[in-house]
Parts: sequence; C-alpha cells; structure tokens
Amino acid sequence: MLLATDLDGTFLAGDPEDRLSLYQTIAAHPEIRLAYVTGRSLESVLPLLADPTLPQPDFIISDVGASFTHGDTLQPIQPLQSMIDALWPGESQVASAIEGFELERQDVPQMRRCSYFCTPEQAANPALIAAAQTLGCDLLYSAERYLDFLPQGVNKGSSLQALVDWLELDNDQVLAAGDTLNDLSMLNGTFNSVCVGDSEAGLLQATEPHSRTLHASRPGCGGILQAFAHFGFLGEHGVAAERRIAAAPGKSELVMVYHRLPYEEHRVDGKLQRRRPTSPNGIIPSLLSFFGDGRPGSWVAWAVHEEDDDEPFDVHTSVDAERYPKLKAARVKLSKEEVDIFYKRFSKEAFWPTLHTFWERATFNEDDWQVFLKVNRHFAERTALEAAEGAIVWLHDYNLWMVPGYLRELRPDLRIAFFHHTYFPSADVFNVLPWRKQIIGSLLQCDYIGFHIPRQVENFVDVARGVTPLQTVSRQNCAPRFITYGCAVGLERMTTAVDTGSRIVKLGAHPVGLDIGRISSALDQPKIQEMMANLRKELSGLKLILSVERLDYTKGILEKLQAFERLLEDNPELLGKVTLVSICVPAASEMTIYDELQAQIEQAVGRINGRFAHIGWTPVQFFFRAFPFEQVVAWYAMADVMWITPLRDGLNLVAKEFVAVQGLLEGHGVLALSEFAGAAAELKGALLTNPHDTADLASTCYLALNMPKAEAQARLRELFDIVSYNDIRRWGDEFLAGVAEPVEQPQTTLTLVS
Repeated sequence: MLLATDLDGTFLAGDPEDRLSLYQTIAAHPEIRLAYVTGRSLESVLPLLADPTLPQPDFIISDVGASFTHGDTLQPIQPLQSMIDALWPGESQVASAIEGFELERQDVPQMRRCSYFCTPEQAANPALIAAAQTLGCDLLYSAERYLDFLPQGVNKGSSLQALVDWLELDNDQVLAAGDTLNDLSMLNGTFNSVCVGDSEAGLLQATEPHSRTLHASRPGCGGILQAFAHFGFLGEHGVAAERRIAAAPGKSELVMVYHRLPYEEHRVDGKLQRRRPTSPNGIIPSLLSFFGDGRPGSWVAWAVHEEDDDEPFDVHTSVDAERYPKLKAARVKLSKEEVDIFYKRFSKEAFWPTLHTFWERATFNEDDWQVFLKVNRHFAERTALEAAEGAIVWLHDYNLWMVPGYLRELRPDLRIAFFHHTYFPSADVFNVLPWRKQIIGSLLQCDYIGFHIPRQVENFVDVARGVTPLQTVSRQNCAPRFITYGCAVGLERMTTAVDTGSRIVKLGAHPVGLDIGRISSALDQPKIQEMMANLRKELSGLKLILSVERLDYTKGILEKLQAFERLLEDNPELLGKVTLVSICVPAASEMTIYDELQAQIEQAVGRINGRFAHIGWTPVQFFFRAFPFEQVVAWYAMADVMWITPLRDGLNLVAKEFVAVQGLLEGHGVLALSEFAGAAAELKGALLTNPHDTADLASTCYLALNMPKAEAQARLRELFDIVSYNDIRRWGDEFLAGVAEPVEQPQTTLTLVS
C-alpha cells in the first residue's frame, strides 16, 4: 500500500502514543510505502528527514503538488517533475504580472509556485483571476489567507494520481490523509482517504458525500490508524498499537549511559577479570563519585564478548558493592570487531578530529557509520530495559550521539539528558560531517543537553539551526560564572532553551567538577607522602614544569616541546635550573593513528636533551606510560608550573586536579593554561596562553616560572575557590536540576505551509 499524507495537522499531529504506534507500524511493515504530500517546499521538509523518530518517506510531493522527489536520494522523480516544469511560467513572470495587485509574498521557501498573503476580496478579484489565466496558472486559495499561483492543473490530488500511475498501483492500494481544504484535491473520493480528527470544517463538509472518505474521530496519527482498521489495511483488524520493545520498564530512576564500564575488564589465562581504571584522570571517577551516597541506579556500557567465548555473558554485574551498593552495571554485548570499528577506528578517526577542528585529519566511511548506528541502537535498547517509568537517562559524549533518537522512539516517557564532554565546534567545522543531520536530529530528541562552557552551547545552536528551524526560547548572560572576553572560548550571552516545534530543548553550560575528597584521600596516603618527600629531594634546586596528558595531536604536546626548546634557547640562565616532566598516557595499541605523533614527540625529546643536557641534569623527563592517580597527585604537589597546552579541549580536568592538590596543600604553583581549553573560560587566575604561538607559549611559561610568590598564591587561592566550590557534586546536582525542572511544551508546531 501507499500512505500519502499531509504533514502539519495530520502525520505530525495527534496523541503521542498514536504517533508512536503509527510510526513503528510503518517501520515494521516494509510493504507500506510512505509519501509526504505537503504544502511545504522540499527545503522546509528537510528538517523532518533529520528527525529519527519519524519514518523516512519513500516519496515527497511538496509545494502543493508542484515538486516530486525521491525520499532517499532527494533527487527529482522523472519524468513526473519534467511535466510540471514544462507548465510553470517562472517566478519572475508571475511577479511581473501581479505587480499592481499589492499582494504580500510569503517569506517561506517555495519552488514552481508563488505564494502570497491574500484577503478573500483580493482572491475574488476578476482581474487577478484573469492574470493567472494569462500566465497559464491555477489559483489555490486556502484558510482565507493564503493564495498560491500553481502550474495549471497541478495540485496535491493530481500529483498524487501521477505518482500512483507511475508506481503502477491501483487506487484501492492508496490511503490519503489530510486535515484542511488544502488537501481536498486528494480526498475527493478517488482514493481511500481519511479526514483526521479536528479537520477543517470546510473539508468535512466538502467530503461528506464521498463514501471512500472516512471522517475519523482521533486527530493526526490516531485518525490514520482508524483508517487502517476501517479500510482493512494490514489485515482484517487493522493495526494494533504495539511497541517494538515489549518489556516492562526497569527499576532504575537514574540511568548513566557511558561507552565504558566503570571498571576495566581483562583476561588472565583466558579468564575474565576486573581491575580499577588505569587512566590517571578522566570522567569515570567523577561519575562514579556521584553514586557515592548510595544513590540507586544503572550504568550502561559496552562489554566485549565473542560468540565462541566459553564463559556465559552476564548482563548485570556489581560495580563496587562496598562503595556503591545500589549501582549496577548493565553490560551491552559487543564483539571486539564492533568495538574496534565503533570506538577505536570510527569515533577516533571521523568524529574526534572533526570535533577538535582538525577536520582535515578525519576519515569518513559509510560502512563504519552503519556499525556506529548498530552499536548505538544496542545501547538504546539496553537503556530502555533498565529505566523505570519516567526515569532520567543521563547520556555521555559523542560516541552515543544516536542513542537519544532511538531511545525516544522506544521510551517516549523518559527524561533524556545528554552531556557533551568533548569540544563542540562551530558550524563551519561540524557541517563537514556527512551525517550531521541525523546526529543533530537525534540530539534534539533530548530534554536537556549540557556542555562544559557557553561557547560550546552556542556552537551547537548554530549547527542545529542549519538542520531544522528553531525558535529561541530563552537566553542568559554568561558572566560572572564564565569569562566573557580576553579568552578564545569566552562568550557574553548564551542560549538556554530552543523550541524545535515539537519539544522545548533546554541547554546548559556545566563545567565538570572534581571529587575533592578523592584527591584529599590520595594526599593522606603514607606512600604518597613518602613519594612526595622523595621527589622533593630529587628536585632540590630545580623548578619543575609538569605536563600530564594523553597521547593525542589535540593536546599540543609537540608544540609544547618546541616552545620549551625555545625557552631554554632564549633564556640560558634556566639551564640546569628547570626541568620539564611530561607524563604521556599512550593510546590503545590498536589505535595506530598516533604512531607518527609518538615518533615526532620522541624525536623532539631526544633533540632537546641531546642539545641542552649535561651531567646531573636532564631538561626533559618523558614518561610514556600511565601512572596511578595517586602518583600523579604527588607530581601535582611538586610542580612549580602546570603547563597545559591543548590546541583544542572540551574542558581539561587535569588543570582542575592540579589546582585542587596545590590548594589543599596551600601551595603556590602556577597554572599556565591554553586559552583553547574549555577550562580557560572558567578558571579565573590561570595564565592563559595561545598554544598555536610558540613564542607566546615560551614567554607565558617564563612568566609562570618567575612569578612572585605572593601573586602566585593569590592566583591559586582564586582558582582553588572556583574548583572546590564547583565540585563534582555541584556539577551533578546543577545538571540534574536543569533536567528535572519542568518546561512548558509548545502548544503548536512550527508551520511553513500555505
């Protein structure tokens, strides 16, 4: 069968449960072909194609019948489009012919038609009608406001009939649906048709004599479902309203969805074992600490399991029965190949470089995208089974971009929140992604989207506006919480809510905080105090510049080494008196994209040490391995300068960890921070530097090394006040408060019709 439906008031309207039932029915029945038949232009239909909850049409008849398009390729349907083109006199000819009639052109996209605002008196003007006839155009007047000049004989009904004939279908195989007089031409009794509930009175009156037209009682999609049953489509009893996940809701009121488990799994002699995460920093410890007060919940993450593994796959495991007694891990079963493609290859080779504005490094592969979609679907299905009715689902980062779209379809009752941990770039960078429409369409299914800083919020809004029409609901000043000027990522005002036409999506800036107690506990450990004492002896007479980061081209490691070389070259009095300790965490062994960078870094370290080192002094101590967090804390405590120079970074928790350690010890270490790190917009008191400028990097580091102790202490007090006040608890509480705060849903949808 072919379902040919109007959009606004029909296919996009109705009770949410009816919409879900109809959309899932279409998706579950490939024999149903779908045609959008709308007064919108194709340009105005495109945002709907980015909505993952909507079935994608096979055909689009737009511009009140004047445009034919394939739904998948968005190319014209030939020869149908050519026949319309031959009838259309052209936009300029229409405009010239009606110059004296004082009609106001509608400012909506339109093709092969000219649309005007028009009073009933103007529409009845014989001279205007004659002008249309001279042009070879028909006039279509609707809603006592809109007047369309259309190619002669062209309307929704005639174009639908042309499509049906081209598809070689019988008219009995067609169900046409609409709600206004604009749809009358396709609800005239030629096809099985339905006037959905709340249809325009004039349409109901005009179709009353037609035996093949049902006047449904339920609005929108509910009326179409009634028509399925009335006309016997999909069987004698029509379609039953069923959800594709037929399972009772879970029990978790808060579901944390992150790509990684909160512990590491590894095999020893073929047996699967667990250990604490080995990364010296990152978001996992922060998220875990959010459950430290016994909050019940689920943590959804992947787990590698091959079909031929001897051990059974356990979906649910405990995380830490002692520290987090009410938190369970819900493992999503993936093969090693799926993980390698989804995360180690595709996410890191396509999305990571694009997000960090290195789009020229990105590699886009459609087959990998399909694996990405499959994995995201698995995450959504597991989350749907974990979440209680009306639960909050907290999704994390770009690896799970497509989960909101799938999850909204499976569980429309959920409050879906998304936090974007990585940088979110401006539209001119993000739009390079081939799948930007699908990604944004999925994210706009969220109730709340959080980013670290206002600049990233506004970048997202700019990208979204290029995908779908948005109305700004609210904005707010960024000061005093954030730096507004004098910083590359500063911003004065940001958007806090947008209306997509079907929901209000709230937006927020929430820089991730630290678990200060975790750092304090590390400092209290006797072995760490002993390590600090040993480091103090080893570094006696030296000033320590510390650098801690993962191996990645976004972190500016090579640029920092080049600047350090220049610092020593320009300031020979520093020779023998300063050392740079770089702790660089390697990438996973399968991620070969960093091999060249690693070689360049090792060459730079060798060159600097070979050039400047002398007996008893090594300028650069480079540790290419992961350190336990507690050991990194000891290094933080010893640092005179923390030199953090990412070329682009969503936030940078290392900067905050250094500030926390120094603040707890009442130290006077100086934070030299890239102004392209998200934390630069928050951490007032840091020395900001441009990592793309070798001279500025070197001079800022020199300033940090020689800063008077009183100034360094004052800056650190300001920084510690920010970091200790805006800790992980405040971050989580403020984020969830933003999610839970009720919003007034829009009463009407955005319409771009005539």
